[in-house]
Amino acid sequence: MRFFNWLRSIVRGYFMAGLLVIVPLGAVIFVISVIIRLMDRALGFIPQKFHPDIYLPFKIPGLGLVLFVVIVLVTGILVKNYIGRRIVDFGEYMVSKIPLVRPLYGAVKQLIVAIFGDSHEAFKRVVLVEYPRKGVYSLAFVTARTSGEIQDKIGTEMLSIFLPTTPNPTSGFFLVLPEEDTIPLSISVEDAFKLLISGGVVEPGEKQSQFPFRRRARNASQQERIIVPGEVNDKDEDGKKSVS
Repeated sequence: MRFFNWLRSIVRGYFMAGLLVIVPLGAVIFVISVIIRLMDRALGFIPQKFHPDIYLPFKIPGLGLVLFVVIVLVTGILVKNYIGRRIVDFGEYMVSKIPLVRPLYGAVKQLIVAIFGDSHEAFKRVVLVEYPRKGVYSLAFVTARTSGEIQDKIGTEMLSIFLPTTPNPTSGFFLVLPEEDTIPLSISVEDAFKLLISGGVVEPGEKQSQFPFRRRARNASQQERIIVPGEVNDKDEDGKKSVS
């Protein structure tokens, strides 16, 4: 019986070690393949005579992603000079005259600037806030310091807070809180996201062993072999119990 328990623990350890490699790797491959397929569909907007598949001996996956990167770089080079800047300003002026497109374009542009811009503090600070009630704390990210009408109405310095949900941190709540009502944390944004996605299982700064299951099974099997003095062992032939 002890042999089968030992064999089961060994098989379980190897199986879980394989899952630790295959499942994360498969998830990464799946996400990358989805992105590549979506980008390759963008090649359908290219006129047929300029389509790269016509000039290549075989189809190369990922050309859409390469084309997207090239277009972004070329656009960035063009708009960095004076003439390109004037063209963009004129295009934004025309967009601002369209009622439904104007707020969407402005919101997306401000979001990109807030996330990728160096002068903003969006998602660079992790804080604790009392939510959903007093005495209960939740992880949140500072997105900005409030200004304008909000600052004028309240009369004190406020912080714009994004409070994500678990285990999907892409959704959440937008809160405006006084800075003294937040507790700043020293953990990184990456560790905070790990903590949120895992539901508190992965602690910040905790180093997870890559293959912990085999060691756990081996320690368990070793503990089973330890005979504690005074502990009752197996029964003898007369049905009496012998004490080690």
